[in-house]
Amino acid sequence: MILTVGNTKGGVGKTTLAVQIAIFRALQGRDVWLIDGDRQGTAASAISIRTEAKQSPGIACAQYADGPTLRGQIQQQKNKWDDIIIDAGGRDSTALRASLILSDILLVPFAPRSYDVWALDDMAKLIDEARSVRDGLNCFAVMNQADPGLHSSDNSEAASAVSEVKQFQYLDMPIRRRKAFSNASGAGLSVAEMPIKDAKACKELEKLIGSLFNIK
Repeated sequence: MILTVGNTKGGVGKTTLAVQIAIFRALQGRDVWLIDGDRQGTAASAISIRTEAKQSPGIACAQYADGPTLRGQIQQQKNKWDDIIIDAGGRDSTALRASLILSDILLVPFAPRSYDVWALDDMAKLIDEARSVRDGLNCFAVMNQADPGLHSSDNSEAASAVSEVKQFQYLDMPIRRRKAFSNASGAGLSVAEMPIKDAKACKELEKLIGSLFNIK
């Protein structure tokens, strides 16, 4: 399975989510390759911290911010891995466009802010372009950094707006704004590996991954 976590809008927590998904899948016994398609290299830095700490399981990670290189490397090595997780975006880049052509699943995280929702129009256009040259790209949108309150008007308004974008299937399983996610990713860990676990964060991540990978 090749899954891209991507958005042309920065600041939506895509790298944190990509790192969390990659590590969680490795904890489930999958051979995982995490690809950092962002020039900032934040995902690669997180995995480097994990490697230096000798945390098990180890996560293979490579950084390819150039679309042709990313495409060529994945085409050569995709059969070596159970899952390939790509962190791409923050802008419209060649790496993001190449990822859309290669992936089975696109997960688009968005924050419950009006300008984040408006920016999804750019992703919708890229999806239409990708689907014009390939079949089988499944696209999902998930609210990331959602307001903690169960009855947040910002959450509900953003969810309503995104559910009307035909290029995405909206996953009604928000990842709420919790320190556990940023703290864990900064240490190269899954929220499930933290010494003091946030049970709610673990449950949210597990539910999302179960939906994306059809885990029963």
